[in-house]
Amino acid sequence: MEKRSLKDYVLIALKGAGMGAADVVPGVSGGTIAFIVGIYEELLDSIKSINLSSLKLLFTGKIAAFWKAINGNFLFSLVIGIAFSIFSLAKLITWLLANQPILVWSFFFGLVMASTWIVSKDVRSWNWKTILCFIAGAVVAYFITAATPVEQYDTLSLWYVFLAAMIAICAMILPGISGSFVLVLLGGYKYVMEAVKNLDIVVILVFVCGAAIGITSFARLLSFALKRFHDITISILAGFMLGSLNKVWPWKELETGTNILPNELVWQGLLLIILGFGIVWGLERISSSGTAKKKLPEDLQ
Repeated sequence: MEKRSLKDYVLIALKGAGMGAADVVPGVSGGTIAFIVGIYEELLDSIKSINLSSLKLLFTGKIAAFWKAINGNFLFSLVIGIAFSIFSLAKLITWLLANQPILVWSFFFGLVMASTWIVSKDVRSWNWKTILCFIAGAVVAYFITAATPVEQYDTLSLWYVFLAAMIAICAMILPGISGSFVLVLLGGYKYVMEAVKNLDIVVILVFVCGAAIGITSFARLLSFALKRFHDITISILAGFMLGSLNKVWPWKELETGTNILPNELVWQGLLLIILGFGIVWGLERISSSGTAKKKLPEDLQ
């Protein structure tokens, strides 16, 4: 990997901020943002590198070798951006969702719609297997996003926070499946967000530990699936993203949350959908014509 400058790491941190902002919203996946901004492959590869071999370097005092083995500069910059976004931009995003939900969801709808198209382009051969997996992924994502959120608990045991973090983090790195919405389904979204807001260190540390174990384990599983069953896995991911459009549809019945036809802020919403789609399309055009061509991991070691 070529040597990066400070400017490169600042850019990575900004991409992390985008992921963090998305993960705060129950319906948008940080994995989708990672794919849009072209760091999905490196993210998975870096997470996967945190294993027994690299940890052995750490515990034997070979800090520099450990840091290099896990692509530490990249992960550190990304985590800084994610954390900054969660602890600062989260308040702005939640305010916007409360006050301008149609406009916010319209922008995200355009992002996810374009990302579905881009991910599906990585399927080399569309046949009955990949088409069936695409449909299955879309159906599963639809029913997950259509599920009725359970009651949000004001108090949770630390072991439940740990398990919820393990499950939710897996969704956070999957394009199309929102980790925060999975947390909503588990009843822990309100409790965890309050812990973040109030800087409850114990709850935050337990959540981080669960997330760390969950993401390192799932990254290896996802890498294996992409290596052995490339087209099938990508077609499922593309289906996930298509099915998740149900959750980010901008116009909803206020009381029930049911999707309805556009009835207000129609042209503004359409413009933001086009803007979101155009941003992803533009990034795809730039990356595909440059040296950093964007693609999902195919042969991770």
